[in-house]
Amino acid sequence: MLLPLTLVATSAGTASASPTAGPTTIVSLGDSYISGEAGRWKGNSLTNSGSRDGTDRAYTGSGYDPARVYGTTSANGCHRSDSAEVKSATGTTEAQVNLSCSGATTKNIFRAANGGVAYKGEAPQADQLASVAATHNVKVVVLSIGGNDLGFADIITKCATDYLIWYSYCHDDQQVVVDNKMEAAMAGVAKSIDEIRAVMTGAGYAATDYRITLQSYPSPIPRASENRYYESGWSRANTGGCPFWNKDSDWARDSLVPQIANRLKGVATAKNVQFMDLRDMLQGREVCAKASRLVSASAPTSNASSEWARWIDSQSTQGPVQESMHPNYYGQLGLGRCLALMYAKTTGNHACRNTAGTGASGMYLTATP
Repeated sequence: MLLPLTLVATSAGTASASPTAGPTTIVSLGDSYISGEAGRWKGNSLTNSGSRDGTDRAYTGSGYDPARVYGTTSANGCHRSDSAEVKSATGTTEAQVNLSCSGATTKNIFRAANGGVAYKGEAPQADQLASVAATHNVKVVVLSIGGNDLGFADIITKCATDYLIWYSYCHDDQQVVVDNKMEAAMAGVAKSIDEIRAVMTGAGYAATDYRITLQSYPSPIPRASENRYYESGWSRANTGGCPFWNKDSDWARDSLVPQIANRLKGVATAKNVQFMDLRDMLQGREVCAKASRLVSASAPTSNASSEWARWIDSQSTQGPVQESMHPNYYGQLGLGRCLALMYAKTTGNHACRNTAGTGASGMYLTATP
């Protein structure tokens, strides 16, 4: 049963509690890949009206209300969905608390007293964690951060624009951008972990009372050889919603995502926290993947065959463009299962993958060095 939680700006004035008091809890901190961005969607459909062939969970029968999925965070854009990773980690703790916010960077994790910055009207996430830690028995803090420090959204926009307008590649110049931002981004991730530890220590927790899990990012697009649409023509953009050249797709899937994962793993190792590798989590379930399909009147939504990531809706004909290229409802159920499996692993690093033709129940972990 999920327990209600009121977030406050800082931990000042909050009654202290023993780490063993209150409900056992997993807390998620970070950005859109863990907040639940795109949880509104059960696959992708070309139908722009009604329930969009059953894919739009915000459909009311007469209109659309994103608050049905994102609650109060529909208004500020944090987009913490009801299917977000931590909320879908069933069978774990008594409570699951989501403090993450779509668009957050590492500076939005740090405590305000240590350089943290409020975001979208909310206090820095470490300060919010302090309030939770004082009233809940926090067992795991799971963190997804660094992507926005590297400019993930800008990279996607640049690559799509190069395909749609300029007919040029993005991987060459964007690799330089990523390389130039990488050290500062990883330093921010490392400081975020330090901030979490400082908060937990301040709340009276010993190092053995809880765990920190740092996770990487899944690729929302497939390799060129696994894309069901031809590179030429307009089907990738107008039908599939994956406007990327083959070379850019291969770069994103087999170079950029692994590069970020490997660097995050290095931070996890240096900071002695667990690492969950998600680079292959959406394999075969990506936008435009051959192994998945669009939803239609004759092909209903399915966790076994629908895409697990939100396509690029550049015209915003179905919801805001900020939902693009994120794990959708099905993807978030899969991520939740990954976290539940990881919760049972008290030590070690693990990679999470899906099993073709199954839903979230087919997720599994593989130990990594």
